[in-house]
Amino acid sequence: MVNTDFERIYLNQQRLVGRLRIADSGLGWKASSHQQQQNGQAPQQQQPFLLPREEIILATWSRGLKGYELRVQTKNKGVIVLDGFHVDDFNQLKQELTRNFHISLEHEEHSLRGWNWGKTDLAKNELVFNVNNKPAFEIPYDNISNSNLTGKNEVAIEFNLSDGKTIDKLGDEIVEMRFYVPGTTVELETNTTKKTIKNEDGKEEEKEDEEEKRKSEENMADNNAESMEQNAAQVFYEQLKDKADIGQIAGEAIVSFSDALFLTPRGRYDIDMYSTSLRLRGKTYDYKIQYEQIERIFSLPKPDEVHHLIIIQIDPPLRQGQTRYPFLVLQFARDEETELELNLSDEEFDAKYKNRLKKTYDAPTYIVMAHCLRGLTEKKLFTPGSFQSRFLQPGLSCSLKASEGYLYPLDRCFLFVTKPTLYIPYSEISNVVMSRTGGGVSASRTFDLEINIVGSTQKHVFGSIDREEQDNIERFCKEKGVKVKNEEKIAKQRLAKALEQEAAMDEDDDDGDVDMGSAGEDDSEEDDDFKSGSDSDVAEEFDSDAESSASDSEDGGSTAGDGDDRPPKKKAKN
Repeated sequence: MVNTDFERIYLNQQRLVGRLRIADSGLGWKASSHQQQQNGQAPQQQQPFLLPREEIILATWSRGLKGYELRVQTKNKGVIVLDGFHVDDFNQLKQELTRNFHISLEHEEHSLRGWNWGKTDLAKNELVFNVNNKPAFEIPYDNISNSNLTGKNEVAIEFNLSDGKTIDKLGDEIVEMRFYVPGTTVELETNTTKKTIKNEDGKEEEKEDEEEKRKSEENMADNNAESMEQNAAQVFYEQLKDKADIGQIAGEAIVSFSDALFLTPRGRYDIDMYSTSLRLRGKTYDYKIQYEQIERIFSLPKPDEVHHLIIIQIDPPLRQGQTRYPFLVLQFARDEETELELNLSDEEFDAKYKNRLKKTYDAPTYIVMAHCLRGLTEKKLFTPGSFQSRFLQPGLSCSLKASEGYLYPLDRCFLFVTKPTLYIPYSEISNVVMSRTGGGVSASRTFDLEINIVGSTQKHVFGSIDREEQDNIERFCKEKGVKVKNEEKIAKQRLAKALEQEAAMDEDDDDGDVDMGSAGEDDSEEDDDFKSGSDSDVAEEFDSDAESSASDSEDGGSTAGDGDDRPPKKKAKN
C-alpha cells in the first residue's frame, strides 16, 4: 500500500515541526532531524508518535494556528491535533482517511462572533464551548489538571503546564479559565417497578412493568413527580469532574493517608500517592499535584513538643479562588503511629523503589509520610540544622505582623510557619537588624528581628522574640555569613562614649581654677593706672563755690602744706 506524507506538520501545538505519514496501519508523526539538532532535544523526546488505526474514531478539518488543522478523536488517547496543513490538502487528506480507515473527514467551522457566552458540550474527549451552534474553542480533558467551585455560580478550570520532560508548547500557555454558570437545574426522580419473569432458557430477568411506566409518565406530565433543584454550576462541575477524571488516576495508589490535617490550606484531606503524582481529596476541593511541581520538603518539630510539621513547597501553587498556596503545611501528633504496607508487587518494588522506600512501615505517622514523600518525589528532605534555642528547640516563637508562628533558622534559609509561610534563603538576605521597640516591661524582655532583602526595599520584621535568644541568633547568623546589625549594642556604645567624654571634661575642671582675668585679683591692691583726684576736683565740677575755694587754697597754701589735711571751713552764709 502506498503511504502518503505531509511535510511541516505540528503535533499538539509543539514547537517542533515534522512529517505526518498516513498508512493503512495508522498515523505516524516524526520531528525533522534538522529541527531536533537545532533544539538539542533529549533522545526520549525525539521518539516518533504512532496512532494505530483501531484508536481512530472520527476526524474533523478546521482552521488552526498554523493554517488548517486535523483533529482526530481517539478511543483512549484523547484528542490528537495536527496543525500546519494547506487549504489544498483537504481533498487528498479526506481521500486517504476514507481509503485507509473508512472514516469521513468532516469540515467544521468555528464561531468568530467573539461572544463570551454560549453553551458547553461535554464530549467524549474534550469540552466544547459553542456560540450560536458553532464551536468557539475546545478544551481537551487531558489538559485539565484541576477544577473547583470558586463561587456559587463560578467554576474554575486549571490547565497542565509544560514540564521539563515534554517538548515546550508553541507560544504562551493559558493556565486558568473560569465559567460563570447561572441558574439552577431540576432533576426528576421517578420510581419504576420491575417484574421478574422467566425467559425461554428458564433464566430469570427483570423488566420494567409497562403499566407502572405509563403511570409514571402520566405523573410527570401532571407535574406530580418528585423533583430536586440543584445549582447549575454544581452540576456542571460534577459532570466535568467525571468526564475529565479529576480526582481519579489510572491504577491504584501506592500508599494512602486518610484524614490528614492541613494548616494551609485549612482542612482535612485524604492523600493518595501514585508513581508520578499525589491526590488531595477534601470535602470541597480536590487537587492533583505532579511530583515535578514539588520543589522542597521540610520536616520540622513544633516547639510545643506535641506536634510535628511537614511543609511542601510547590510551583505553580494551589489555588482556591483568588488565594494562592505555594506551601502546604501538614500537622501530625508526635505520638500518632501508622502501620501500612505499600501497594506494590515484590517485582515492581525491587525494580523501582527498593533503594528509596520500605515495603512495610510501623512508625510515627510523620516519619512515614516524610519518608514516602522523599522516596516517591526523589526530592531532598530538609530537617533542623545546628541552631538550638535556649529550650533546645530548632524554632523560635515570634509574630509576623498580626500572625503568630515559629521561625526556624535552618542551614540554608529562614523558614516561618504557619500563616503566611515564608521561605527566605540566606543568599537573598542583605543584612539582619536586631532592635527593641516599644516601652515598658515588654521592651526589656523581647526584641525584633528585621530581615532586609538584597536589591529590594522589602523587609520582614519578626517581633516578640525572647530577648535571651538574641545572642544565639546573632552568633548563628555570623556563622552563616549573614551581616548582623545590633541596634541595642550600638546605642549602648554611643551612650558609653558620651559618658566617657563627660567624665573627661569633669576631670579637666578639677585640675585647676578657671582663668577669670583681673576679676580674681586682690581688692586691696591699688591700681597704678588709676589715680583719683582731690575733692577740689569734684568741687570744681559740681560746686558753685569752686572759684572761692580755689582762691582760698592759694592764699593759705603755706598753712595747708604744714600737715593739716582737714578741708577748709565753709563760709557762713549771709
